[in-house]
Amino acid sequence: MRPLQIIIVTGMSGAGKTTALRALDDLGFYIVDNLPPRMAAEFAQMCADSPEVSRAAIGLHVRLHGLTDPLEPILEELHRAGYEIETVFFDASDEVLVRRFSETRRPHPISPGGEVVEGIGLERDLLGPLRERADLIVDTTMLTPHEARRVIVEHVARGSKSTMTLRLMSFGFRHGVPADADLVLDVRFLPNPHFLPELRPLTGLDRAVADYVLAHEEAQLFLGKTAALLEFLIPRYEREGKSYLTIAFGCTGGRHRSVALTEALSSRLARERNHHVKHRDIGR
Repeated sequence: MRPLQIIIVTGMSGAGKTTALRALDDLGFYIVDNLPPRMAAEFAQMCADSPEVSRAAIGLHVRLHGLTDPLEPILEELHRAGYEIETVFFDASDEVLVRRFSETRRPHPISPGGEVVEGIGLERDLLGPLRERADLIVDTTMLTPHEARRVIVEHVARGSKSTMTLRLMSFGFRHGVPADADLVLDVRFLPNPHFLPELRPLTGLDRAVADYVLAHEEAQLFLGKTAALLEFLIPRYEREGKSYLTIAFGCTGGRHRSVALTEALSSRLARERNHHVKHRDIGR
């Protein structure tokens, strides 16, 4: 069986488990929430059998009417099966949990009458043993959802180069600015190969066009400053929990200058950071 990392997300209702699962989803984990505990081993095996899944997260709760099983034996079964299991327990003070339920106007999921205080006490009793054996306890009493997300992102990022999906895109201003771009850089200050008859039918993927664009000192300065800007920005975006970053390079038609510079920056980043490249308007 190939290695499979599984994070079990559990804890008190209202403490932030949903926020954690959304963050893990953005980080590339295969997510299942509110899974009946007795199905956890079956789900893990399904993930292990899939060549596309290397990390998974399971949200386990004690709220499933008629389907609730003790969680500790389930975790023991997963450990014995050889999976890399980590349990993250979300908690908060009773006062904060009561306030959060009041704000959402929802009944407590395991209280027979929906009473929040009664449900919190019952849930604490049921989850006490699981809390004691958790690998990480996240107390969200004083945390905003944004800060709780950051805790998970930083925890998962241990020992990895990056938790962010980076995408480089070329486009033509003539066809509109990409709606999903986080950063837009205008490269129309460079000489346009379109006005050279021998280069006009080519694109920035062709060596002749790339050589023409990159031969200008301004292009090399632009690439260096852009790489330095990303080196500054990316760790700070990651720290704030941003999962995706799209940098769009625009020229007039999206076929020459923007394509050549996108490819050149991609080459610079190849050894440092995983990323994707898209040339939106190259075929127009």
